[in-house]
Amino acid sequence: MMEKPQGAPVEGDDIFTIRIVDTIGAVAAERWDELAAVAVDSASVNTQKTTINPFVSHAFLSSLEDSGSVSQPAGWLPQHLVLEGPGGKPIAAAPAYLKSHSQGEYVFDHGWADAFQRAGGRYYPKLQMAVPFTPASGPRLLVGGDGGAATRRMALAEGAKSYAARTGVSSVHATFLRPADRAAFEDADWLHRTDQQFHFHNRGYDSYEAFLGTLASRKRKALRKERAQALVNDISIEWLTGRDLTEAVWDAFYEFYMDTGSRKWGRPYLNREFFSLVGERMGAQILLVMAKRNGRYIAGGLNFLGPDTVYGRNWGCVEDHPYLHFEVCYHQAIDYAIAHGLAVVEAGAQGEHKLARGYEPVTTHSAHWIAHPGLRRAIEDYLDHERAEVARVGEILGGHTPYKKDAS
Repeated sequence: MMEKPQGAPVEGDDIFTIRIVDTIGAVAAERWDELAAVAVDSASVNTQKTTINPFVSHAFLSSLEDSGSVSQPAGWLPQHLVLEGPGGKPIAAAPAYLKSHSQGEYVFDHGWADAFQRAGGRYYPKLQMAVPFTPASGPRLLVGGDGGAATRRMALAEGAKSYAARTGVSSVHATFLRPADRAAFEDADWLHRTDQQFHFHNRGYDSYEAFLGTLASRKRKALRKERAQALVNDISIEWLTGRDLTEAVWDAFYEFYMDTGSRKWGRPYLNREFFSLVGERMGAQILLVMAKRNGRYIAGGLNFLGPDTVYGRNWGCVEDHPYLHFEVCYHQAIDYAIAHGLAVVEAGAQGEHKLARGYEPVTTHSAHWIAHPGLRRAIEDYLDHERAEVARVGEILGGHTPYKKDAS
């Protein structure tokens, strides 16, 4: 157990304590998900609804751990922060991992590590407050939806700093932040970093054709041609979710994932057991877009479904066909979002090629606590320049979307 850091907030007369747990199983699934749930305005009615981002759910995080995809040998040792109130009841939590490398994070600090180590410092281990292998924005400080949320966020942000002081890690990194968490970290004197992604925004379209109608004529024709060419070789597309996600389907997708992951990363992050576990535990929140040819699956894209968002995650194939990647990963996700009234498609990290397909530049945010004063000053100066460059590039890219100039 890690006691409340000096000067951290209190709730009434009760002093918070922070306990570090090395497995998500140390917190009851129901309680973890209660903390992960947030109240948001409903677009369809004048009320609020409670939602859980799929990636911070107990089901997703436990599938990573129980499969061994996340573990100390993998360089991701769970060190979750659990804020406890009277009687030891969890009143807030944050998924966190002790890292021995910087892989699978999508907010790149390899240059920081190299510079610090060349200067005689030791950058690893570090603490990562994130969802492993998942470049999707969402809550990182899980505080539930009731009163006192701001106080509990601050306690977690300060508690992470105390973890660094007690253990001697070089730094703590919280990535892909929502606004409330970002504000808490900044108030706790963390450094602010930005980056760029590309998201599709469903502006109430009732069909894909309605979406195409908002594009410039040349762009509209190009997308129609691209989608037709992706399916010319007798390729068909299936949407699989829930009970459709059989072990045979996962076997096929895992073959795609391993082929692409081995070429892209050298060693794929997720093992075969993860897909079985996550399919069993949260199949209703999974959309697998599979391409079939000559009676067998040849490619697929894995998506997770939030209350208002399609999150594109992994892609793979065993046959190469022109434009099939774009069809499976980007166009089909837009089709699904429109058909189901979902507001956003987040198609993962980087990728300016998404711009031509209706995805727009969006700024992402992360926060960083650097223990060494000299390293902190150097990184702070770097981030000042980087944020300005990200904003400049985002403005330029925003002027190159395929939408008509008068489209809103």
